[in-house]
Parts: sequence; structure tokens; C-alpha cells
Amino acid sequence: MSFRITSVPILGAVALAALTGGALAQDVAPGERVLSVGGSVTEIVYALGEQDRLVARDTTSSYPPEVLELPDVGYMRALSPEGVLSVNPDLVIAEAGSGPAETIDVLEEAAIEFVAVPDGFDRDTVRAKIEAVAAALDVAEKGAALADEVDAALAEAIPAEMPETPKRVMFILTAQGGRIMASGTDTTADGIIRMSGAVNAVEGFDGYKPVSEEAIIAAAPDVILMMDRGGEHAMSDDDLFALPAVSATPAAESRSVVRIDGLLLLGFGPRTPDAVRSLHDALYGGA
Repeated sequence: MSFRITSVPILGAVALAALTGGALAQDVAPGERVLSVGGSVTEIVYALGEQDRLVARDTTSSYPPEVLELPDVGYMRALSPEGVLSVNPDLVIAEAGSGPAETIDVLEEAAIEFVAVPDGFDRDTVRAKIEAVAAALDVAEKGAALADEVDAALAEAIPAEMPETPKRVMFILTAQGGRIMASGTDTTADGIIRMSGAVNAVEGFDGYKPVSEEAIIAAAPDVILMMDRGGEHAMSDDDLFALPAVSATPAAESRSVVRIDGLLLLGFGPRTPDAVRSLHDALYGGA
């Protein structure tokens, strides 16, 4: 069993109008030159219909595809003052953890407003992020409408009850050189696994950390979850299940691996209901 999910459209009427420049547009609020840092923040800007205010984005902002036409100022956790200032923003909206702090200090000295969007790993986080971006753009009403729409979709996507025998899922962030880095608790991977009606097979630590062969065997995952990657980061099913640590798991016995686009899976933005539904269907079988 091998699933690959690469992209799911943004939800609903509000988002559709945002992508098509439809009737939801309104007068431009303060912050006419906006730099969006973080894939979920950028998706929210588009879903709100405020994409015309964007002058640049960071490397993690890859959806919707048209955002790739904007200048790229670099990776969200390694922003340079020169790169940010080169696009002359008057407002920077960034996911929590963006930086480094030295760059943010330079922006504050240059009187460029910097708004950090709250982070988290649950349903409430999605609403909070949408409302924070909308507040920064001074479009609170549109934010409330989008937050309500996405939250309603999440309510439908999240299983009302856990399955009698929930799948044990291990999220592998990387496996380069045979060294596996997996997700513990307090991560977006852990959050999306739980919201999809499964359990995180890896316990005992927070964040993403290297995991020993013994720990992986003890975790006994039923399914391996990975980001759908290409290039040098790609790993075939054969190579994955040939890894000694993975080969001894129930997931290897059934050759169960699910690959989903990383931003869709871990973004906790407007497409989170689609991510939850996609993962749940991949784990338990869709209608």
C-alpha cells in the first residue's frame, strides 16, 4: 500500500475568489508592500484575497503555484537583512520561528513592521493563524469568514471518534544515509497524525530527532508517513523498506507508506481540512 498526495485545492468560495481576483476584493488596507514568510502565511494571504499586496515570499512559500513568480528572499529561518530590505516591504508577516533575531532587529530599526503569527499543532491553531494574518492586513472581517469556513471543514474532516484499532504512524522527516529522523510529540506531524484519527508510533521525546534502530522496532509502526519529495531527498519504497530499522516493522511487512506534499501536510493553513481528510483516507480507506 503506497499513497502519494501532492496537492489539494484551497477550500471554498472565499478562497476561490481570492485566487481568481473575484468580488471579495476590497480597498487595500495599510501595509501595501507585504513580505510573506512561511508557506501557511502565504496561503492565508491568498485565501483572504490579499495577494496583490505581496511583493515577495520566502522559499517555503510554494502554494498556490503563482506565488513562485514573486521574488524569493530565502529560507524563513535564515533570512538576511539585505534580502528582505531589497524588496522594500512596509510589512513582514512571518510564521513563528522565522529569523534569525538579528535580521528582525534590523527590520525594527528600519521601522518595518514585523508580525509573528502564532504556532501550534491543533485545530485552534489554524483559526488563530488565519485571524492573525487577517489582523495584520487589517481585513478582520474577511479573516473571520475564512476562519469559520476552514474550521467548519475541519470539524467535518476530523473523525468524531478514534477507530477501535487506530493505526500507528511514524513520520520520517529524513532518512539520508540510513539515519532516520522521526517526529516525536509537539510537532506539526504529530498534530496532523492525531487529527486524522491515528496515533504517533514514536513516543518519549518532543520535536524531530534521530531515532535508533531499536526504538523504531519497538515503535512498531503500521504505516510510514513521509513528505512527497523529489531530487536528492527522494527515497523509493524499495530503499525505504530495505533500511534495517524499517524492515523489521509491521509497515514494512505490508509495505505501507503514505507520501503527502509537505506544505499541505504540515502547513496548518487553509488546506488543513484537506490534509486531514487525505491522510485519514490513505490510512483507513476513503469512500
